[in-house]
Amino acid sequence: VQLQASGGGLLQPGGSLRLSCAVSVTPFVFSTMDMGWYRQAPGKQRESVARFSSGGSLNYADSVKGRSTISRDNAEKTVYLQIDGLKPEDTAVYFCNALTRSGYEYWGQGTQVTVSS
Repeated sequence: VQLQASGGGLLQPGGSLRLSCAVSVTPFVFSTMDMGWYRQAPGKQRESVARFSSGGSLNYADSVKGRSTISRDNAEKTVYLQIDGLKPEDTAVYFCNALTRSGYEYWGQGTQVTVSS
């Protein structure tokens, strides 16, 4: 299973971020996966940003709650993350994550997001 993330780059404070992560499985298998986004800032531990379970449950970190949306397109086998009102503290490497019903966990390669004027 491969996860290919895209998006990110250098963004301005107050702007918006949209990340995509495509998963190399069938649409049916993708629909059974719990998907999520994590991030790791320099010198800090990796933290969960948002999760979208196969059953439709959503979970957001307090740091992005109210300005972030995670979504998924099962037919396209892709999960998205949008963060509005970007802050410098959103700067991090963002990783997509997939968890199967069997308990296998997969990670994308990470994409750098830098929020700076």
